[in-house]
Amino acid sequence: VPSFATPAQGYVLKLANPAEPPEVTDFQTQALLHLEAAHLPVPRVVRTLSGATEARTPQGILRLLTYLEGRPLHLVQASAALRRSMAAMNARITLGLQGFAHPAADHVLQWDIKQAASLRPMLPAIADAPLRALATRTLDHFDTAIAPRLPELRWQVVHADMNPHNVLVTADGHHIAGVLDFGDMVRTPLVCDLAVTASYQIDPADPLTCLTEFAAAYHAILPLTADEIALIPALVATRMLTTLAITSTRAARYPENAPYILRNFPSARDGLLALSRLDPTDTETALRRACGME
Repeated sequence: VPSFATPAQGYVLKLANPAEPPEVTDFQTQALLHLEAAHLPVPRVVRTLSGATEARTPQGILRLLTYLEGRPLHLVQASAALRRSMAAMNARITLGLQGFAHPAADHVLQWDIKQAASLRPMLPAIADAPLRALATRTLDHFDTAIAPRLPELRWQVVHADMNPHNVLVTADGHHIAGVLDFGDMVRTPLVCDLAVTASYQIDPADPLTCLTEFAAAYHAILPLTADEIALIPALVATRMLTTLAITSTRAARYPENAPYILRNFPSARDGLLALSRLDPTDTETALRRACGME
């Protein structure tokens, strides 16, 4: 993705993959336009002289977005302050997207937590047998105990991919400076988006504190329901197994690109192992207490 700058502003020129349906590209563009009124640190769509938001070319759809300054989150030392800022930003973007609708919002996305059942054929690609067994148990629990409850929750369009490579941090390392890449947006249960973001914020040495701090900071901006809070641990674990299954499968298929594909594998593995050691009842109690429900 080429970038360039004027004295006042940097820009990114994006060419959509020709394999991506045009309505999905438009979905992303319209979401960014919707967020303009919320004054959030996300890319802005630059219009053409005629007011268009994109240009059709033989190579694909071309769009110009503003460039956001900041350090990539994956290069910054984790901290409680940064975790809370991340949770607050996640909630603010979700609030900003409330009321946004689009014909492509319900497109099928493999990374979407609600689609986790489709990952079962990928589990054999997880090479480590004990980890594969844990991933299988996590998916079994999702299928039997979690998926049936999702239709009862709040649904909306969400970012769905606030991973450390899509987030920028301020120079002091304590606050979120920007959120990039709306390519995984989808309409799904609101709490699934929280779980995606939280899954990258878990320190294996103290998973319960990380989980409760994140949930409390999110809840302070966008209050969660008791049913949503109860599902957070299982949904976070499901996102972690999603990362393990998809990256393992793709790395086996494209071994020459495995280091890039597997960049989030270690944190997902360590996080899932850490969460598996928590008592579910104690975890839910701690989350409810952190959100002021106990």
